[in-house]
Amino acid sequence: MILDSDLIFTIGILMGLLAFPSLLSAFSGGRSPRTAAVLFMICIGLITTAVIMKPSGYSVADAPDVVVRVFNRLLN
Repeated sequence: MILDSDLIFTIGILMGLLAFPSLLSAFSGGRSPRTAAVLFMICIGLITTAVIMKPSGYSVADAPDVVVRVFNRLLN
């Protein structure tokens, strides 16, 4: 599979979603949120890379369509 901007954008969103439970777990356990910080930095890097790769960019309204398009492509 070729890593296109839509796939990179979707992976970035998923990394960002994984950062929140890690952040909550770290704060509730009294630990520093290192894993959450790393996941969030990966998220920002991947989304930035995807926006740079796509000349027209992405808008917030495009995000659900992009994610659905990537998952449809993976399942079919």
